[in-house]
Amino acid sequence: MLFTKPAVNHHPSVTPDELISVSLKTLIDLARPAAGLTHPRSAIRSIQSGGYLSRFKGRGMEFDETRLYQPGDDLRTIDWRVTARTGTPHTKIFREERERPVFISVDDRPAMHFATRGVFKSVLAAKLAALLAWTAEHHGDRIGGQIFSEQDCRELKPQNGKQAVLHLLHALIDRPVQNQPAAYAFEQILARLVKHVRPGSRVYIISDFRGVNEAAEVHLSRLSEHCDVALLFVFDALEQSLPEKGRYRFTDGERDVVMDSADARRLADYRQRFAEHLERLQTLARKENLQLILCGTADDPVQRLKTLLRGQ
Repeated sequence: MLFTKPAVNHHPSVTPDELISVSLKTLIDLARPAAGLTHPRSAIRSIQSGGYLSRFKGRGMEFDETRLYQPGDDLRTIDWRVTARTGTPHTKIFREERERPVFISVDDRPAMHFATRGVFKSVLAAKLAALLAWTAEHHGDRIGGQIFSEQDCRELKPQNGKQAVLHLLHALIDRPVQNQPAAYAFEQILARLVKHVRPGSRVYIISDFRGVNEAAEVHLSRLSEHCDVALLFVFDALEQSLPEKGRYRFTDGERDVVMDSADARRLADYRQRFAEHLERLQTLARKENLQLILCGTADDPVQRLKTLLRGQ
């Protein structure tokens, strides 16, 4: 997809460079507004010691011990090795982790480096990721992540504390130059995500979700079986609908293309493609019980996350 610098600045206090790229200082400074975001755990009361009752899917737990199988135990927890060795059914016992793993997957493919207003989609994605990471750190969760492009995919193991957040922030700004042939399709990225995320994690995927197909949906379905998953759909207004009339020039610095939006049929087809893409995500979210939050490039990321976290 061709891209251009944002034509409209809805962030008057932001310099032009900050509209198309993000600095480490900007992401660190988001720690303060993140402290005011409502964390889903605040509404949960525990009947266990420590005041915490798990709300997320799957085990999200550490192995504790093996004991004899008892009627009513989940067959999925049978310890087959011990059962085979002793000749008597045994089951695994897990203890719930006090710290919830939070895994943040961020799209850095070429189409994310685009906007006609606000900031680049890639900049908004980085700010959303930083806010989520700081929010998790404020509440004692472990933070990990995945930064992916068409040529590269990096996973960060969930860890505790500010160093884990800073590790993620450095990965967000230290992005390799994308001048090699594409090596990863979107479904391959999601397949890696399924392998790296532990059951019971809270997973945020920040992307424009280009390339969502049946294979990608299968991986998201598998991920949702044992994790709470939120999809943050990042888009620019021009991707949703072309202006009614006019000729518009787009460039990536090397190539130019001129589009005429006066063609009513082309305009309708353009809108229909976005509507179908959004409908596919909405249908998937309903089917797999995923959260779906729309984030426009001119939106305030703090306000969008208030909507997301309020719904958890």
